[in-house]
Amino acid sequence: MAKIIMACTLLALLAVSPFPSQAKQISGIAAVVNDEVITTVDLDKEYAQMLKESEKLPPAEKMGLRSAALNRLVDKKLVEQKIRELDIKVGDDELRASIEDVKKQNNLTQEALEQALAAQGLTFPQYKAQLKEQLERMRLMSQEVRSKIQVGEREMREYYDAHSDSYGGAETFHARHIFFKLDPKAKPEDAAATEKLATEKLANEVLAKARAGEDFAALAKKYSQDPAAAKDGGDLGSFKKSDMLPEIGDTVAAMKPGEVSSIVRSPAGLHIIKLEQKSRGTGRPFEEVKDSIEEQLYKKKSDERFNQWVKDLRNAASIDIKQP
Repeated sequence: MAKIIMACTLLALLAVSPFPSQAKQISGIAAVVNDEVITTVDLDKEYAQMLKESEKLPPAEKMGLRSAALNRLVDKKLVEQKIRELDIKVGDDELRASIEDVKKQNNLTQEALEQALAAQGLTFPQYKAQLKEQLERMRLMSQEVRSKIQVGEREMREYYDAHSDSYGGAETFHARHIFFKLDPKAKPEDAAATEKLATEKLANEVLAKARAGEDFAALAKKYSQDPAAAKDGGDLGSFKKSDMLPEIGDTVAAMKPGEVSSIVRSPAGLHIIKLEQKSRGTGRPFEEVKDSIEEQLYKKKSDERFNQWVKDLRNAASIDIKQP
């Protein structure tokens, strides 16, 4: 069943009973933010959620996750307080409309929506509360962050030029190479090591010939250990940078047509490369992708500004961390 668009987990402050002997669970204090408490139960829940989100990460990247969970809760608390301060509210009509929009996007009936929520461990009232919080946060971001962001035509064109590959305007290269095979496992005491030195010496001699102006295709036919070279003169055809080994792709991207490279080492062996031609596809025109670029830049700026806005809230707040 389709995954439902969810809001961030609500922060539920747990009341501590004045009679500890009668309480089923007593929550400690993890932090105090402007006189409001974040409990250890809140922290445990957030930490468990972050562990779930990062379960595929290597162990080294999970270090400090509990501290990160507490920081996330502090940021959420500050945002909640700002929402109350600015008296930002989402009405029942708006909430109902948003739920209907979620159902429409996911092609769900009310019954199917509730079943999908139950599969994720949520009741419908819990989901409504989360969605309401999400809408309040969106309104806060619009009021405090997004309304103050502008994306100019010049910015969009610069982004378009810098990311032309993404819009079908990738550079293509036509090159030839002379290949010398090396045994990557050769040790100094092996006979193969002597052969490796001889191969490297030959490669340098052929490089000198190529740079002296000798016919590159003829050199490839004579010296290259690429089986196809005897027929095609080391022709690699036309390709994009990403189509080749990184060592070769990076080399040709930095070359000018007619230039012969230095010796390039790859896991396969040694290469001498001559760039025959470099060209760029026309790709999709700027006007066609302008709206998409504006949206990407707007989102990037929104995220950056929001992070700075939260940082400013932190600097102005009274935050007392009790447990890391």
